[in-house]
This record gives sequence, C-alpha cells and structure tokens, in this order.
Amino acid sequence: MARTPLMAGNWKMHKDHLEAIQLVQQLVYHLDADDYQRTEIVVIPPFTALRSIQTLIDGDRLDIGLGAQNCHYEAAGAYTGEISPPMLAKLAVRYVVCGHSERRHVFGEDNETVNRKVRAVLAHGMRPILCVGETDEQREAGDAERIVGDQLQAGLEGVDDAQATEVVIAYEPVWAIGTGKTATPTDANDMCAFVRGGLAERFGEDVAQQIRVQYGGSVKPGNVAELMGRSDIDGALVGGASLTADDFAAICRYHRL
Repeated sequence: MARTPLMAGNWKMHKDHLEAIQLVQQLVYHLDADDYQRTEIVVIPPFTALRSIQTLIDGDRLDIGLGAQNCHYEAAGAYTGEISPPMLAKLAVRYVVCGHSERRHVFGEDNETVNRKVRAVLAHGMRPILCVGETDEQREAGDAERIVGDQLQAGLEGVDDAQATEVVIAYEPVWAIGTGKTATPTDANDMCAFVRGGLAERFGEDVAQQIRVQYGGSVKPGNVAELMGRSDIDGALVGGASLTADDFAAICRYHRL
C-alpha cells in the first residue's frame, strides 16, 4: 500500500515569530508543485510562532501543514503555562508531537501522560505524531525493542482502529537526536518494521499498512535519500536540519537527490 511520505520539521525552541515567517518563505521558494504532490510537508514551530505561520499559510495558500510541539491533555483548566488541544485546533494545527524524547527525558513525561495527550489530540480533530525510541544504554543492553514496543502500545491505549489511521509514529532513537549519530538505514528500517508489526498485532495488518512510521535522528540531506529508500520508513521527523531552508527543502525533495 502506498503511503504518502511525511516530512515534519521540528524547530524545537528556536525562531521568534519574525524569523519563523522568513524561514517558511525561504522554504517554499525552494519547493514546487511536484514536491507537494510527492510528499506531505509540515513545519512545527514554537507556540509563539503558530499564529504567524497560520496567517502566512492561509494568506499565501501554501500547501504546507502546521504542527505543534506539545500540548496538555485537558481542554481547559488551571494549568498555568500550558496549551490545550482546542487552542491548537483553532489555529488550524494539523499535527501535534506527543512524547518526544526531550519531553520524556527532560520533562519527565511517562507513557500514561503521553497516551492522554495522544487521545486528546485525536478527540479535537488533529493528528498525533507519537514518538518512540530507546536510549544508548537501553540499546546496548538489548532492550531497544522492548522499550519501543512498550512505548508504542502504552501510547496507543484506548485508540480504536478508525483513529489509528490518523496517528503517525516517529521512531527516534534517543542516542541519535542532535548528536550527529544516525542509525544505519538498515537499523532504522528494521525498527520501523518492528513498529509496524506491533501496529499489526494491535489493529490488524490492513490498518498497520495505512499508518505512517517516520524516522527521526540527525536526518540531513546527505542521508535522507538512503533512509527513504527503505520499505518501512515513511518520512522523517527532522530537528536541526529543519532550521535551515536549504537543508529542509533538500530533505523534502529527497527524490531528487
């Protein structure tokens, strides 16, 4: 089954709203209609830039999706400093990252919290990008598949078959994020295939074949074509390379490399 690749640029805590506008304008300068037909392209700026980018996308009728890096699982309440799913939905946010390794390892989010966010994002008409991945220590101990499998199944608790096709899974080995290290294309594809197998066990093969599984971890123009040439990698969750228009455009146009 053909799955449309998804290239999502996670800007993390970079770019104010003016810089964000400039980056998107530079990005679209490098892209053409063929790129948009082949690949779904999403930018995921900080919260402070969401409204500015939404206005730019709407005003210029850009064929780029908007994502958010995180959200709270409640729709409203006394949660100072948090952003709710309906707030994001009102800004035409299409995707929300849930369970990024930095949220898990820096801010202490556990599988239950990530799952509540996944279900909240779905409930408000958006698509979660559920991140799973092991640390270097876990990989060296031979626990990579167990850790990733546990994160996957716990993150999808309470998600039904119809909702599952709206979910994107991002396999991001923690040891490869922002380190310059990258899983070999074979290793990355093997884990993405393992993820798809876990999806098949939970939802059935037909549903699993519809769900996109991204790879994230030091993806750049020099390695994206080889990664995307593998059978079970359906795109990339890109960090540092998405902060430069030339680099992210090249990643989105991997079929031309």
